[in-house]
Amino acid sequence: MSTDGTKADFLNLGVIGLGVMGQRMLERLQGHARLRARWVWDANPAALAQTLARYPHLRAADSAEALIQSPGLHSLYIATPPAAHLRLSELGFDAGLAVFCEKPLTVDFPGARRCIARIAAEGQRAAVNFALASSPGLALLQQRFGAMASAPSLGRLQHIELELAFAAWPRPWQAAAGAWLAEREEGGFSREVMSHFIFAAQRVLGPARLLRSEVLFPSEGRGAETQLTAELEIGGVPLRIHGRVGGEQADLNRMVWQAEHGTLELGEWFTRIQDTSTSAEALAPELQRERSRLDQLDQWVALIQGRRHGLPGFAESLAVQETIEALLQAPA
Repeated sequence: MSTDGTKADFLNLGVIGLGVMGQRMLERLQGHARLRARWVWDANPAALAQTLARYPHLRAADSAEALIQSPGLHSLYIATPPAAHLRLSELGFDAGLAVFCEKPLTVDFPGARRCIARIAAEGQRAAVNFALASSPGLALLQQRFGAMASAPSLGRLQHIELELAFAAWPRPWQAAAGAWLAEREEGGFSREVMSHFIFAAQRVLGPARLLRSEVLFPSEGRGAETQLTAELEIGGVPLRIHGRVGGEQADLNRMVWQAEHGTLELGEWFTRIQDTSTSAEALAPELQRERSRLDQLDQWVALIQGRRHGLPGFAESLAVQETIEALLQAPA
């Protein structure tokens, strides 16, 4: 037993930010063999009180800074709005913690580059939460089209289509995240959702180059984008994007990888897979989700222990964000 009464083989986590993503992570952590949330903090006293009522075993810190200095902590999970990510990450590194941060990584690109340089120079442990990183769908894409793929059964990749649609933005379940999610400066569906799929494409094929982008924003000047149509070139392959607010479905995402001899189609966050190169039946979507979530937590353990893992680092995350910002900065 450790000095605070917890089992010595548990890895203790501090959670800063108790909005939608913070709550989801707390729920996913329940019952994991190694990871245990111990300390929490949020700038909203009501969110903190509600979290403590739901999870009585948690301890509330007096501030984000105090949480980071809590004894016995191994890792920090940051689920605040993006503007605070770098400062909290740096404090986490100062305290010797492994940092797992929500995306988008930052609103300060020069600051992000300085942070990335520090990570490399000091060997800091840091990762960003792109959910598709641990999905069986991404593993299949790498197998079919990645750098290590040999004689792909579908032949040469010809083009990729990405379709995203939302009945409203933010979606109703995101209401607790705060007003920033609906605003142009930090929020919008491109940063929050499209970035996951850009991450997947860049991990498989490499850096992206913007060919064209058309973006529509509300006329009032503050709201996030309502439509984005664009084309990227990635690994010599065109990636065509169609995103909009106002779809009939609450959350539609569909990515089609078209090759010479067939297609690989991934829907519902890569949990619904149609692969024309095989007759094998894919796992049911809910089993795909559960496998992905468990693998992500196991990868987090590897991050904390300094072992090899598949979670995206800050540099990979910044490269994704640079692509997203290029798409959004195109003239309307």
